[in-house]
Amino acid sequence: MRKFFVLFAFLSVATWAAELRVALSTEPPSLDPTTNAAAVIRLLLQHNLYENLVQIDEMGAIRPMLARSWEISEDGRAYTFHLRANLFFHDGTPCDAEAVRDCFLRAKDPGRGHVHPQYFANIERIEVVDEQTVRFILTKPDASFLTLLALGDAVVLPAHRHDLSRNPVGTGPFRFARWDPGYQLRLVRNPSYWDPDRPKVEALVFRFISDAAAQLAALRAGDVDLLVEVTPEVAKALEGDPRFYVLSKPQDLVQILAINKTRPPFTDLRVRQALAHAVNRRQLIELVALGYGSPVGSHLAPGAPYHADMTWVYPYDPERARALLIEAGYPQGFTATLTLPANYVFHVRTGEILAAQLAQVGIRLELRLVDWPTWLEQVYGQADFDLTVIGHVGRMDPALTLAFYGADRRDYYFRRGWENPELEELLRLGAQIAEPEARKSIYTVAQYLITKEVVNVFLQAPHRILVAHRRVDGLRLSSLYVLDLSTASIS
Repeated sequence: MRKFFVLFAFLSVATWAAELRVALSTEPPSLDPTTNAAAVIRLLLQHNLYENLVQIDEMGAIRPMLARSWEISEDGRAYTFHLRANLFFHDGTPCDAEAVRDCFLRAKDPGRGHVHPQYFANIERIEVVDEQTVRFILTKPDASFLTLLALGDAVVLPAHRHDLSRNPVGTGPFRFARWDPGYQLRLVRNPSYWDPDRPKVEALVFRFISDAAAQLAALRAGDVDLLVEVTPEVAKALEGDPRFYVLSKPQDLVQILAINKTRPPFTDLRVRQALAHAVNRRQLIELVALGYGSPVGSHLAPGAPYHADMTWVYPYDPERARALLIEAGYPQGFTATLTLPANYVFHVRTGEILAAQLAQVGIRLELRLVDWPTWLEQVYGQADFDLTVIGHVGRMDPALTLAFYGADRRDYYFRRGWENPELEELLRLGAQIAEPEARKSIYTVAQYLITKEVVNVFLQAPHRILVAHRRVDGLRLSSLYVLDLSTASIS
């Protein structure tokens, strides 16, 4: 009997340890990152379920993924990729050169529902050289093309599948098993994965727990092994607990106060300048991020390629903010609505602090909390807002990160009502020129123009924080907004 009990206990623990259970606050609205803009889809599924031709490692370098190697032509227009042998999608169909071609033809077709078909508009044609070799021919040189292919928008998926939003199919180390909306998403080990050394666990279970206190309780009770999207409060609470450890790293994400420039009084540059001068970034970081953040003055996060510090353009100066409001005809200030995504506690808390700061100069904010699908539909989709606080994930190349400010994105939610031909020309040049010093000059001026015109008020680059149980090993924390769990193990 004693031997039976010991054996049963061992099997129970072994089965339990085969799952890595992850808690997060936001549930994805879809499981297809190419047809829905929600960053949480990429966070959970890129590198775990979906993969790219190439990847960006923890140091920001381009590395092989589905493509084992590649060549670039001298004129910068032809990119030839050599795929790994015996690649298969989770449904058993080959991921060969023809499948890669069909995937990107789908991506660049505006009628197929891709979130950012304009990212692939520069692809003139795609050639299948042989079964494992595919060549992209660009209409003009693009210095950011390899980086683009490493992003969540460019994951390789089977173009013949039309149900990826609910039944995702990729090539990654984990495949889709089950999604219970409102509760959890389960991925299981892909037995046909091309790398025999990964993954290290049999399953990933993403638990959707919107309340930070409930997440903390679940970790302490042993119901989950890892917390992502960790609030600074939770990190502080666990720093001294020997059962857990905290990982923290600056991320390529910028939190902004986005402004609707089609609505008075924000059509007036002086009002927008008053907003910028009224924001105390240092106080915001201390109160909201508990120090886990870096102040920013542009759309490029510190540490991102070609970031330039623009916090000096509009330093915290409430007296100057009041004077600008008087010049603009608002001596008593005004009232505006700040729409916030209720599921993102970090942004809600930021909105509360901003309301207190702006009230000191006469700008009275009425906070309106909406759920994430409503925010995506009304704010992002219809530009129906006065002000909003949101995070914009970087794309590790300024040509991609600043694409929202280009000539072809004037209908973007925070671009409506504003344009700058000089900036648009700079962005056009920066996307084509590969020489680093020339790019640095171009993007420094571009960042200055965006900041000077107060297209948005740039607040902070929040740090990524993960908290894990001591039994979890092999975690990799990237500055990109991805959660690669293929190397994670449980002891």
